[in-house]
Amino acid sequence: MSNKKSHYLVTGGAGLIGSHLVDALVESGAKVTILDNLDAQTHPNGKPAWINPKATFIHGDCRKREDWERALSDGVEYVFHQAAFGGFTPQLSLYMDSNASGTALMFEVIRDKQLPVKKIVVASSQAVYGESGYQSEKGEQFFPATLRPLGQLQENKWEMQHPSTGKALKPILNPENRPLNTETIYGVSKLAEEKLSIGMGRQFGIPVVALRYAVTYGPRQSLFNPYTGVVSIFSTQLLNDIAPVVYEDGEQTRDFLYVSDNVAANILVMQNEAANYQVFNVGRGEPVNVNRLVNLLARYYQKNIAPQLTGEYRPGDVRHFVHDASKIRALGWQPRVTLEDGLAQYVQWITQQDNVQEYFSAARDKMRRSGIVRSSA
Repeated sequence: MSNKKSHYLVTGGAGLIGSHLVDALVESGAKVTILDNLDAQTHPNGKPAWINPKATFIHGDCRKREDWERALSDGVEYVFHQAAFGGFTPQLSLYMDSNASGTALMFEVIRDKQLPVKKIVVASSQAVYGESGYQSEKGEQFFPATLRPLGQLQENKWEMQHPSTGKALKPILNPENRPLNTETIYGVSKLAEEKLSIGMGRQFGIPVVALRYAVTYGPRQSLFNPYTGVVSIFSTQLLNDIAPVVYEDGEQTRDFLYVSDNVAANILVMQNEAANYQVFNVGRGEPVNVNRLVNLLARYYQKNIAPQLTGEYRPGDVRHFVHDASKIRALGWQPRVTLEDGLAQYVQWITQQDNVQEYFSAARDKMRRSGIVRSSA
């Protein structure tokens, strides 16, 4: 970072992305404050050992005004707002409360206290788009306004279908200017967060950037949260000799981003004025199906365990989603870590952790009862 005396606040600074971002800022010589509520679902053992000792740590919640006031005090100039509530969980109202209302409260405190915040980068998500864009055999492009019908999923028909012919469509990369058709409560909460952040930023004269992350993974991803973090979930299952549970047929694709590449994108847009008041996709742009991910992990762990294809599905899931990140690449960002190298680094980290347990199986029963996970015919 260019100004070593600058003061940064990183919310969610105990988490996967936030903690690595804190390390990068501290290494640059910056002053750093962390605000994290140490959510018991993600941090059941409290403050993790990896929190940088050179940063000031505040145990607080973005939903509480007094915690924002504490965190933003002492001359904070720049905010990386990483704190969020995500995953497929039964706590629907908590998405809006944490992601949207908590962010609005940040701007309220900045305004009321007339704080000297100069720029904010907020963590958004690919979830704001809804289903991927698609292309037919004839080259027609479609951006489905709704998710796949439940009746279709009940019949084990997983691919997005042409509205007239019923034929499977081919997924395409998704640019920032495509329609935003999210239907999930998480996606709506993140869209509300990025919209209000950029809008409030314009009103208050504070440049804001929103980054729509691909599926980010890496060391320090919670090993306890059974609702989010597919790499960790599959890993804890494999390490406990449990066949990883794969929804649908495992051929759904995602864009997987290693945490260091995510951090580099955050720092770039914070430094670059050309990014102000814009949204950017952050992803490798390479489709990876879930079966390939599971098989790579099994190979790295030297486990001869095949995935468990149950025919179950989650109604809020999209079939495919991969980013077109050419906009942030034009600013100079370039992902450096391949999927294979990133998984290898993750495996090296998790195998050094003590007593890795598996929590997904118990949570799966709760998700079934809540209708988050359903069985096809």
